[in-house]
Amino acid sequence: MSTSPLIETFQQAGQGQVFAFWEGLSPEEQENLLAQAGEIDLAEIAELKRTLLDKDASAALDLEGLEPAPYEPLPEHGGDAAAWSEARERGEEALRAGRVAAFTVAGGQGTRLGYDGPKGTFPVTPVTKKSLFQVFAEKIRAAGERYDQPLHWFIMTSHQNHEATESFFQKHDYFGLSSERVHFFRQGRMPAVDFEGKILLESKGSIALSPDGHGGSLRALGRSGALELMEKEGIDTISYFQVDNPLVRCIDPAFIGWHIGRGSEMSSKMLPKAYAEEKLGHFCTQNGHLVVVEYSDLPMELQRQTDANGKLRFIAGSIAIHLLDRDFASRMAAGGDLPFHRADKKIPTVDASGNPLKPEAPNGIKFEMFVFDALPFAHNPLVIETRRADDFSPVKNAEGADSPQTSRDDQLRQFARWANAAGANVAVDESGLPAVTFEMSPLFGDDEASFAASWGRLEPKPVIGDGLVLE
Repeated sequence: MSTSPLIETFQQAGQGQVFAFWEGLSPEEQENLLAQAGEIDLAEIAELKRTLLDKDASAALDLEGLEPAPYEPLPEHGGDAAAWSEARERGEEALRAGRVAAFTVAGGQGTRLGYDGPKGTFPVTPVTKKSLFQVFAEKIRAAGERYDQPLHWFIMTSHQNHEATESFFQKHDYFGLSSERVHFFRQGRMPAVDFEGKILLESKGSIALSPDGHGGSLRALGRSGALELMEKEGIDTISYFQVDNPLVRCIDPAFIGWHIGRGSEMSSKMLPKAYAEEKLGHFCTQNGHLVVVEYSDLPMELQRQTDANGKLRFIAGSIAIHLLDRDFASRMAAGGDLPFHRADKKIPTVDASGNPLKPEAPNGIKFEMFVFDALPFAHNPLVIETRRADDFSPVKNAEGADSPQTSRDDQLRQFARWANAAGANVAVDESGLPAVTFEMSPLFGDDEASFAASWGRLEPKPVIGDGLVLE
């Protein structure tokens, strides 16, 4: 056995099984295994074993003092229209000053969609089949052009899809963005462990590593140097969104304005839950802190509770759209305050002889962090309401709810709604879905007002029919 200091460190930590097959590995395999082992914080793994695996570790959610979180309602739901207008103006000032950057969490693959490739490369638009990445790029370009200040875009990939993601952007010339303003970096990884806390091998020469959850994005921002670059560029507000939602308003001036005006270190958008069982996390307050409680953790009797008007009490659903103050992100990246969560999984591994094992039942644990767990640490955290029709239609499943079909239909409803508000007279059914399939680029319009302005400049007006694309 080699006397590598790293191997000795693993042996002293009781994790020597990671190098059980060392002598039979090729030099390249040994180099790879050492590199993977170097990613692992053994003290962190020992602490996770103590807090999440040992018999006295408590996994039960403390519900004491849990209350529905307050939020800023939209004007049509009783919110202050003047305050919303002021917020938009404040956000637009920040955009003109170059204070805002976009940040996409894009480490996922399209496996659940039956698609082989990074999820961000999946085609989603109704006519031209633009990828998720192209939709976001055009929204970011549109904001840069409107406010005469091109934006930086930070994209967190995974080890699995990093090269493919970079190649996709290069192939498409960054969708019209400056390559100097598009920044890629990899998400961190955590090792899977068995139920005794022993790190599992995926093969004789590789550790069973998996992404550390979207909460790991804060550590990755720090480790990658992204936060230092933001500080250098005068960016103090980070617009966070996930890669699977083509409707997301990547750059929302009103949201930015609320966030800055309240002096918030972390702000979030909420949707009123459509029904009690909808699978969204819940914004709550507990002991004076804003928290998100996952739908799987909040007892159904609380999810179904209603107020005197018959409205759900725990109505504020989380849709993974946030704004982060850069200094707060730096503090969280450095401090290690985010808790890890355990997920019992079926993890392919090897037996004592090095033979592959594909378990039929959970045989180990993966650790992941959730970005919303940063909320209790933020000063002046804020939640604002958003419209489902303008901000949320994710592509998660191959069929059924949150599928390419439902997202395509929601995009068409949005296009038709904006067109009709501008006087285009597009026939729609009772759900707002138009009878024709057409498409508009965010560069033509990325909200009702910008669409109306572009439409007003068109002479003659085109007939909105099947296959029309407004660029």
